[in-house]
Amino acid sequence: MSVGEARPHEAAALHVTGHALYTDDLALRASGVLHAHPVPAPHAHARVTRLEPAPAYEIAGVVRVLTAADVPGVNDSGTKHDEPLFPDEVMFHGQAVAWVLGETLEAARIGAAAVDVAYEALPSLVTVADAIAADSFQGARPTMARGDVAAGFAASTRVFEGVTELAGQEHFYLETHASFAQVDDDGQVFVQCSTQHPTETQEIVAHVLGLASHQVTVQCLRMGGGFGGKEMQPHGYAAIAALGATLTGRPVRVRLTRQQDLTMSGKRHGFHATWRVGFDADGRLQALDATLTSDGGWSLDLSEPVLSRALCHIDNAYWIPHVRVAGRIARTHTTSQTAFRGFGGPQGMLVIEDVLGRCAPALDLAPEELRRRNFYVEGQATPYGQPVRHAERLDRAWQQVLDTGEFTLRRKEIDRHNAGDPHRKRGLAITPVKFGISFNFTSFNQAGALVHVYKDGSVLINHGGTEMGQGLHTKMLQVAATALGLPIERVRLAPTRTDKVPNTSATAASSGADLNGAAVKDACDQILAWLGPVRDRLGDGAAWEEAVRAAYLDRIQLWAAGFYRTEGLSWDATTMTGTPFKYFAYGVAAAEVEVDGFSGAYDVRRVDIVHDVGDSLSPLVDLGQVEGGFLQGVGWLTLEDLRWDSSDGPGRGRLATQSASTYKLPSLSELPADLRVALLERATEDGVVYGSKAVGEPPLMLAFSVREALRDAVAAFGPPGVSVELASPATPEAVWWAIESVRG
Repeated sequence: MSVGEARPHEAAALHVTGHALYTDDLALRASGVLHAHPVPAPHAHARVTRLEPAPAYEIAGVVRVLTAADVPGVNDSGTKHDEPLFPDEVMFHGQAVAWVLGETLEAARIGAAAVDVAYEALPSLVTVADAIAADSFQGARPTMARGDVAAGFAASTRVFEGVTELAGQEHFYLETHASFAQVDDDGQVFVQCSTQHPTETQEIVAHVLGLASHQVTVQCLRMGGGFGGKEMQPHGYAAIAALGATLTGRPVRVRLTRQQDLTMSGKRHGFHATWRVGFDADGRLQALDATLTSDGGWSLDLSEPVLSRALCHIDNAYWIPHVRVAGRIARTHTTSQTAFRGFGGPQGMLVIEDVLGRCAPALDLAPEELRRRNFYVEGQATPYGQPVRHAERLDRAWQQVLDTGEFTLRRKEIDRHNAGDPHRKRGLAITPVKFGISFNFTSFNQAGALVHVYKDGSVLINHGGTEMGQGLHTKMLQVAATALGLPIERVRLAPTRTDKVPNTSATAASSGADLNGAAVKDACDQILAWLGPVRDRLGDGAAWEEAVRAAYLDRIQLWAAGFYRTEGLSWDATTMTGTPFKYFAYGVAAAEVEVDGFSGAYDVRRVDIVHDVGDSLSPLVDLGQVEGGFLQGVGWLTLEDLRWDSSDGPGRGRLATQSASTYKLPSLSELPADLRVALLERATEDGVVYGSKAVGEPPLMLAFSVREALRDAVAAFGPPGVSVELASPATPEAVWWAIESVRG
């Protein structure tokens, strides 16, 4: 049985030897390829008053300048039709107003610089505070409510209020955005694209070109990382490549440099939250009234579902009887912010964790006690009405971390250390995760697969999910091998493409293995059912290959299209009520840090994690996802500091952190010296493929433990019972300012 085996990533050897091919590798191996380069705008907000391509054609090697006049279909690359592919009004610094195609990338670059563009600068809003002051919002303004908030506050012994600001985050995948388009002799547009959503890329390319979807095929061989940044944002680049190929008859390559990718692509949404919270005399939550404002950037992209998920996760693991949470999306003149691992969930969850971390000292309770005292118990439901199943798993994981992490003993040791060292303080914290799994948009919770059994008994599978390094293809091979009862070596997986499995959902929302795995299994089960009578006739001793050959001779179908739809889901976006998630994934992490009082610099000394993945399809892959997700969360919360120029000078709106030299990323040096990860046992999930659970996004929120441990260490520099306000990200600079505040 292949499912449950600790197998390496199916392409691990190709990755580490450099033999794995990516989109741009395919382009560079082709002949006659044209290279595309953007013409970037030097304003955060401006009107294009003149765009003259002629000077670019004076540059040797320039073949074509693409402008809005060249678009045969719809000049828009977004699903909301608010993202002009060639804008006449610039909405962020670095936005492309035209693209130049050249025989070489250098020719295209010089040609892009030669395009004559004139602008009329317009007022711009760079920060969320700017947008709130200007009443600049876009999209829906949902409200999620339960109970009677006024009555909840009236019954509260203690009431607190505050503001929590959360930073955005750059995806910084290893492979930047890349697309490669060709047109065949039949007029089919074939696009190789680094995309998490091939079907949506196909649809956008088709409507830009004025074609039907069956005239466009999109393939994703593999991605060098995505993290949500390639769910919506690749479509425009694919459309540019396809438009160029259609107009010139030659293959066209689009690949952003790192600086272009950072400048032009969307980020995790930053949030501004105002809140008021009430507790009873025992420290139990009674009421929460909050307003969450996300920074959507210049267009909607996925901001509405991101905000919806943030509202649905503001409770995290805690029962709050009376809740009212309002949401709104700020429109600013920055990149259009987009999906990022967790998809709004981390932002919503961080608000309640910040609230509890700040209020615990005032309630004279240890933060870990305040958190556990408010956990959901079986029978309770979320503010949007979904019952919280398997809540006892959170308790089990929590207790396991306390026990194996020797939390009580280490707390005493840390107290002794802090009493004896005035300059370096240690902190310890434990935090929970409850994360809903499924797409907010119910229709996306479906998947297809195609499984071929050849006459020699070998198997080829194709499914609608995309591989971005997360191990989805590895799990699909294991699912097919297990379902068919074959060694995994007898199964091969083909690249994801829209002419094999149509109408795919994005590989996102942590649902790739749930959806596509069930579809693959469905196809395998169909084939096994057709083979059943043949195998019965041949007897138990018949080999798989013998049965397949006999079935072929009997004219029995040996391929199947599988399909899966997640049952039991419902969601009313108007009332913000329903059952949007198939289940909840749980996790607990405890972190210990040490902070230097002179600089605010810190080390993460030890982290203990217990995470619920159900019955793991592939334990080695899942452990890697837990570790990687946790470290990416640490980066978001403590290191990665996006900065836009908010001055009134000519650089206003420019992203100042345009490279790895100015944008600090987590690396091996940020790994805890002692990292202990365990998967929760006895955690079978009902109604999912082989009892497994999603693992992609939930581990990111385990990093809350590091932020709360930093808060604990900072508090040790001040008097007993001090409440610590900690910026996000909690960079060493921010930690030092927090230390100065508690000292004062």
